[in-house]
Amino acid sequence: MKNTQALKKVTILFAGDSGDGIQLAGSQFANTTALAGNDLSTFPDFPAEIRAPIGTVSGVSGFQINFGSEEIHTPGGRPDVLVALNAAAYRKNFPSLKSAGTIIVDPAGFDKKNLRLAGYDDEENPLLNKPADYQFYEIEVTRLNRDAMKEVEIAPRDRDRSRNMFVLGFIYFLYNRDLEVTLHFLEEKFKHKPDALEANKKALMAGYNYGDTIEAITRFRIEKAKLPAGEYRNVTGNQALALGLIAASKKAGLDLFYGSYPITPASDILHELAARKNYGVKTFQAEDEIAAITSAIGASFGGALGVTGTSGPGMALKTEALGLAMMLELPLVVVNVQRGGPSTGLPTKTEQSDLMQAVYGRNGETPIPVIAASSPSDCFWAAYEGAKYAIEHMTPVIVLSDGYLANSSEPWLFPKAADLAEIKAPFRTEVENYLPYERDEREVREWAIPGQAGLEHRLGGLEKEDKTGNVSYDAENHELMVKTRARKVALVAKDYPETRLLQGAEKADLLVLGWGNTKGAIQVAVAQALVEGLSVAQLHLRYINPLPEDLGAILQRYPHILIPELNDGQLVRIIRDHYLVKADVLDKIQGKPFLAEEILAQIKKVLKDGNH
Repeated sequence: MKNTQALKKVTILFAGDSGDGIQLAGSQFANTTALAGNDLSTFPDFPAEIRAPIGTVSGVSGFQINFGSEEIHTPGGRPDVLVALNAAAYRKNFPSLKSAGTIIVDPAGFDKKNLRLAGYDDEENPLLNKPADYQFYEIEVTRLNRDAMKEVEIAPRDRDRSRNMFVLGFIYFLYNRDLEVTLHFLEEKFKHKPDALEANKKALMAGYNYGDTIEAITRFRIEKAKLPAGEYRNVTGNQALALGLIAASKKAGLDLFYGSYPITPASDILHELAARKNYGVKTFQAEDEIAAITSAIGASFGGALGVTGTSGPGMALKTEALGLAMMLELPLVVVNVQRGGPSTGLPTKTEQSDLMQAVYGRNGETPIPVIAASSPSDCFWAAYEGAKYAIEHMTPVIVLSDGYLANSSEPWLFPKAADLAEIKAPFRTEVENYLPYERDEREVREWAIPGQAGLEHRLGGLEKEDKTGNVSYDAENHELMVKTRARKVALVAKDYPETRLLQGAEKADLLVLGWGNTKGAIQVAVAQALVEGLSVAQLHLRYINPLPEDLGAILQRYPHILIPELNDGQLVRIIRDHYLVKADVLDKIQGKPFLAEEILAQIKKVLKDGNH
């Protein structure tokens, strides 16, 4: 009879070599946990190389999941449980483990070769000198898994590839998870490879049954989270973003065209959309970034919702065409899934360092609306809103996501079509008195689809004459057009909802202002600060350009403003420039998201320093 302990939440970090199937094991645990009714947040973290140096710290792949019966905002700070399949995974991640945490290791991954590759000295095996106050499960995963494979006709080398399923089975046993979700997944994945299917199923069952054989082991039970009623699915940021684009195209009655060049971490958007042809989605894998964006501009000219997606280096290559789209005044959504930069930078690591590029990074006077997603499921809404503003205001819109949001997942209560705001394209069908650059009260011109007699008009990157769109080099007309285009983008802010605090009082000693993926960590930090009686509030920005019209009045109410950012301080410069307020930055440029404890510590420091 096993003991069972009830927990409110747990953070587990799966870690191993990048060829150990860590991401697969982690994502399967996340899917199973979501179906068990827990709230959760995940953080996959893996090397950029297709095959990183085996056995080294730089080759470690990790997948962290924070799940529980209460509301979860982040993938957790310091994990409660570390699964380390080799010495490098242990060396990299043990320092971040909570004190008195649980460690699960495979001793086969701590032989002389692995210890040397991980940077340990010959006599420095951590399994021979285990730190006190931690619970160790030293499980001979490799040997036990090979024993389970004895009757499977599979190459010896391939037997060890199912070690991740053995470990997953053991974790399922510890946390009372159902195996059915993963068994069904394996049957689909290996339906044409019966030997691989049998090997992985045996490994999963062997790991689960191994847990049942250990004496005096404690199992854990986490009750379902109290989430709003409705139908949920587990979704990553890239999946949600693709679905948001599809929903927007359907709501607007337009075909969706997605032109893209593969780039990490944005490529999954292309994969997701390419599988949705049944929704009228057309995808085009272009030969380069310039072809990708110009094909999307062409699709918009033809009356579709044109979208292109990329990451930092690709965004730089799209710059000239982005200016063309702004000059043409056609709808276009440009998705930038940010990663560590500059140049190729850190392809699989997250960062928020393209903010200045999104707001200012073009030649000439080229204002473009910029919207930022704040969680994996919020990527749906950011994409939807981006498409809505692009279509209704006839302008390119940049939607910012990042590597953390793109690959992380969480349960998502997906909306019904009736819950989505209307999207009305300003089409022109009337021929009489047609002028292609005549505008309404929002400075928006009408969208005349080519091929309609009487609505022929000129388009191009050269400056246009007001209303007619004819090429013009007139000095006063150029100034008029520059200011008109800027005013059109500024008027997008008229459509924003009221800016609201997420928590805290309307007047407090400190406002923590965030954007993008920092929302969850700030939410946890500010909630704890409020519990401790500190005078603090939280505001999170979705609309970076143009900024909300009511933001200035809100900022003036707080004597101190703290802006946590995963860059060297970009939003803080924009806020100081626009509002002339005192704002401090908490920057982090390590390719990793904030921990709530880092933000809480800075909140206390700012309040302490400010009170002197």
